[in-house]
Amino acid sequence: MDFVAYDDRDGWIWLDGSFVPWREAKVHVLTHALHYGSSVFEGERAYDGTIFECHRHSERLINSGNILGMKAPFTADEMDKVKYEAMAKNGFDNCYVRAFMWRGSEMMGVSAQKNTIHTAVAVWQWGDYYSDKMKGIKMGKAKWKRPHPETAPYNAKAAGLYMICTLSKHAAEDEGYADALMLDWRGQIAEATSANIFFIKDGAIHTPTPDCFLNGITRQTVIKIAQEKGYEVIERAIFPDELPSFTECFTTGSAAEVTPVREIAGIEFKPGAICEDLMTSYEKLVRGK
Repeated sequence: MDFVAYDDRDGWIWLDGSFVPWREAKVHVLTHALHYGSSVFEGERAYDGTIFECHRHSERLINSGNILGMKAPFTADEMDKVKYEAMAKNGFDNCYVRAFMWRGSEMMGVSAQKNTIHTAVAVWQWGDYYSDKMKGIKMGKAKWKRPHPETAPYNAKAAGLYMICTLSKHAAEDEGYADALMLDWRGQIAEATSANIFFIKDGAIHTPTPDCFLNGITRQTVIKIAQEKGYEVIERAIFPDELPSFTECFTTGSAAEVTPVREIAGIEFKPGAICEDLMTSYEKLVRGK
């Protein structure tokens, strides 16, 4: 597939209450969000015309805004409706959905209480985040760590929190990896750069406690699937020296869905039956099967 820049496409983007041609969806260079990271967003997938967990994502967007002191100019029900209108306007049944909210340009400084809160929804076709998933991806280790929960609003899906994720993913890709494992300020395993992480040992599923990173909607969904299928799911502190003791590993996220991992910085895992079972079960769930 040829590369198509995100600012040069056909289609429509919903911006502050109306649809505008894709190429004309612009903001001013002195937008507060561009300078101070005052924006929140959601990443969702639509399958065969239905956005998976649409309302929960809309509610989380509003909550993320509240955490950053931005009152959403819409309700969750209104945002649900706009997302489906954007899909219909662009003619997509299977696509990625990006709803977001940010502070505008009336005030330029750290303090910006009078700035307009803007909203937008864009949708685009996006296939598997990784091809041939059961092959598993290779991950490196990030030098940047998830900060202490008293130093960042980790419960918000805020754009500013992704700066260290971008730095970590770029560094990993430069070294030939697809992603990077991030630790937290204590040295415990936290997550990947944009996905939660799980490990398997002796038939049980282990995953870090989300006390300094976002408890993803896909993460919660996969935990529920696993428990309903009879797997033991253990949320706990996990340290890097435990990695060799695990036999399988996978990540979860709205974009990545369920993606097995075959290596983390030289430590190998074998994507196996549990990874495949959860990956297949998740695929069936999101497609209503």
